Amino acid sequence: MRSPEIEGLEFTSREFDPDSGEVRLRWRLFGNARALVLEERFGFGRSTGGIPPGHPSFQAALDLLHWIAGVSYWKVACRGAVRFAAARPDAFQADALAQVYRNGLAELAWRNHLEGRYWPDFDGAEQPVCAQTATLGLASRALVPMGGGKDSLVALERVRACHIDAETVQVGSAPLIGRVAERAGTRHHVIQRKLAPELAALNAAGALNGHIPITAINASALVVAALLWDFDAVVFANERSADTPTLTTPAGRPVNHQFAKSYAFEQILRGWIRRYIAEDLEVFSLLRRDSELGICREFATLTGYHDVFSSCNRNFHLDGARTARWCGECPKCQFVFLAMAPFMDVERMRAIFGRDLLAEAGQAEAFAELLELDGPRPFECVGEADEARAAVGALAADARWGDHAVVVDLARRLQGIQLPNLETVLRPDGPECIPDRFSA
Repeated sequence: MRSPEIEGLEFTSREFDPDSGEVRLRWRLFGNARALVLEERFGFGRSTGGIPPGHPSFQAALDLLHWIAGVSYWKVACRGAVRFAAARPDAFQADALAQVYRNGLAELAWRNHLEGRYWPDFDGAEQPVCAQTATLGLASRALVPMGGGKDSLVALERVRACHIDAETVQVGSAPLIGRVAERAGTRHHVIQRKLAPELAALNAAGALNGHIPITAINASALVVAALLWDFDAVVFANERSADTPTLTTPAGRPVNHQFAKSYAFEQILRGWIRRYIAEDLEVFSLLRRDSELGICREFATLTGYHDVFSSCNRNFHLDGARTARWCGECPKCQFVFLAMAPFMDVERMRAIFGRDLLAEAGQAEAFAELLELDGPRPFECVGEADEARAAVGALAADARWGDHAVVVDLARRLQGIQLPNLETVLRPDGPECIPDRFSA
């Protein structure tokens, strides 16, 4: 239910404390009841050598973070107006923000059966906030966001193969990510994030809750970090399947769980940075043209990470990890197992996951959802159905895996269906905006 007393969200203020390296973002939910003031904090740590906090580019980056992070508080009611007590977006920014909120909250709207408009009208000013950006002279080095999983490790090793100086970073304090970064041997940064404490109480009281475009928030925080710490590149590891909607509504509206990882969002952010922040700051995905299976084939060779990485989301809850690396029951665990198995032997997979998921007959129905035989795939960061089907086809023909209970069951269900060619799925394809120096 939408909270009836909330009539909108005001972006009240944002500030940066150079002594502590802390950004404080403030909003106000307003309506018939007493207004509720909200404050969220990002801790970047004290730093020297980057762009001065008073520089227009740094201030523009703070605006970006403030306006994007506001999605966490707009979604409490998904209704009413937005107001700006200080800086106000121009027409370009207003349109970009509307796209991020609309597409980034599409899953929440679908799950909560919201009718009509659920994203705000940012009503941008006609004149641009900043007509020109500068070349800031940022250091030629890469900041690689780490999520603890295979994708960011493949991206990191590709950056290293290009002989580009790289450091890693995480948003939030999930300990697993720190352990993976330690294995990688990088200088590792942690951006602390503290949500407004009132948000939990609002959720408990029945406010709208659900998926938000978290990667968009993290990307905005990393733009601030790149300026503050002096990096000219932020290298994400989002693959091409992020462009495929999870489902399409009966009205024809795409709902993409991974919108904030998509090429569409990457282009929005790229345009914003070029227009308002810096000519020489690149924020892009190095894996944009790769399939999940292609990444898994590459990761299979990075054996030094196999005993520490995890893609299971139960490691990354705000209140702490809820599993020891792999739960073995969620769509992420199931898809990663399915996508890696064609390139690994059974013993190696069992050593990584602690069990053989494809030998567990009771998991067949859950794996079948990844194939989209009876409906859309799960609302998770998993690959396309064609990738899952190609993996099943390869496993069914593989003497190591062909007799496993889940493989037998899925192969039976796929009889009569033309399966995608594995080599075609593995081939890089699609648009990207990777700088030349990262394309070696």
